[in-house]
Amino acid sequence: MRLPRRRWYRPSFAGAREGPARALSGRLLLLVAFAATSPAAADICKYADADGNVHYSNLPPERGWRKLSCTYGDESSAKRPAGAATRSTPSPAGFPRVDADTQKGRDDVRRKVLRDELAAEEKLLREARAQYTDGAPPPLPEERADAEKYRVRIARLRQAVVIHEQNVEALKKELAAAK
Repeated sequence: MRLPRRRWYRPSFAGAREGPARALSGRLLLLVAFAATSPAAADICKYADADGNVHYSNLPPERGWRKLSCTYGDESSAKRPAGAATRSTPSPAGFPRVDADTQKGRDDVRRKVLRDELAAEEKLLREARAQYTDGAPPPLPEERADAEKYRVRIARLRQAVVIHEQNVEALKKELAAAK
């Protein structure tokens, strides 16, 4: 017994009655449309109305609203007005503040942690350089018969030296920025 052959696949959504090629092209068109859209870079402004309520909008305000600040969609774009300088917004009224002594203590702890990390990383770098011995460490007994194992170990040792050097440089840069 032979089953009747289907002419095309019919998905459960409307509009696919013309066949799978038509349905696929519709889906593809929809996918391309979504992919082609980019996020909007709108200018968002903060306004206060007559009652003191704060409103955010990318549209011009109603009459009587006072402009508090504006954030431009693409901060690096040249469409920012000449008088609009980027300034930091004040902290909200209930936002906790840290006094200078507390912040100094936190900064001191941060510098100590960075110095400790730097000392540990410099020690690891010295050890890695000692193992690497300028790219010519003596082969291990199991590596004497297999040159590929020796090359792999040398590459691994070289990579360890490079990583530790990069870590030391990054920690030095972070310490310089923390002072």
